[in-house]
Amino acid sequence: MRRGLRFVPPALLLLAVLEFAVFVLVGRGIGFGSALLLVFAASLLGLVLLRRGGMRAWRGFRAAVESGQPPGQRVTDGLVGLVGALLLAIPGLISGLVGLLLLVPPVRRLARAGVQRTAERRVSSMVAGDLFGPRRVRVRRGEPQPTQPTQPPQPTRPVTEPGRAIEGEIIEPGRS
Repeated sequence: MRRGLRFVPPALLLLAVLEFAVFVLVGRGIGFGSALLLVFAASLLGLVLLRRGGMRAWRGFRAAVESGQPPGQRVTDGLVGLVGALLLAIPGLISGLVGLLLLVPPVRRLARAGVQRTAERRVSSMVAGDLFGPRRVRVRRGEPQPTQPTQPPQPTRPVTEPGRAIEGEIIEPGRS
């Protein structure tokens, strides 16, 4: 079992306690019936969005595969949307708020970028390239580093425009 997974049960218990406390506070503020109606409406909206988002994610994935494009961005976007809809569907005010935030386009883009970075770190460069397409990197040429006296000096290319960014691809050695 992974080390981080041992914190999941206490975190879920803490989340349940927080959800209950927030529900009681909101219930005191707007009334118990209104708070219950709010949670029910959010859950119903989450279920509708879950079904719609799942179908949209599946269609986007299939369209990307059929057109020969890397499906990774569509998959991560669909995954973030599905997680947002799922959190909205789970009864609770905190999870509903987080789910609603994940459905807002700027927050969704940030979450998608985080999911993509995490996926790229966990898989090989070749698999990441197949999923997300060629990665672009920014390379800045700087001052040549001084070499140690025991090594012969390394030839350097002249820098015509110091600090100018060039774009390239990350390619695994031995692969073309």
